[in-house]
Amino acid sequence: MSHRFPALVAALWWGSLTTIGFLVVPMLFAHLPSPTMAGNVAAKLFAAQTWVAVVCCVVLLLVSRPRHGLAQYPWARAAMLFVLGGLLLALLNQFGVAPRIVARQDLRLWHSVGTVMYAAQWGCALAVLWQTLRPGAHAAVEERSAGD
Repeated sequence: MSHRFPALVAALWWGSLTTIGFLVVPMLFAHLPSPTMAGNVAAKLFAAQTWVAVVCCVVLLLVSRPRHGLAQYPWARAAMLFVLGGLLLALLNQFGVAPRIVARQDLRLWHSVGTVMYAAQWGCALAVLWQTLRPGAHAAVEERSAGD
């Protein structure tokens, strides 16, 4: 697998979060005739974004080590907590927070929680991208024998 592939996947994850959360959704609220209409479209976009995040995180987990190796690549050792954290945040936001926002339950609270979780996921994706672009991030993994 190309050493650039994990960086490409991380860039897709981070870029899609950035585009949806910081550009497209604010534009919806600025240009659609009603906040309800904008909210309905935004909810669908955030749901789609969740699945982009899930796929990207699963792919990153699958390519985190050589095909027949036991040890992870250096980028994966440094980024694993962020991959798992971002995956968990995406799922919690979609299945825990979003239904409360759509149901308009304590809207200010749940919108704030969702925003913080989305921003934290964005930070996780950025950290993963940063780790995949580090010099030596894709260096050959040394296997240690049981006698070491």
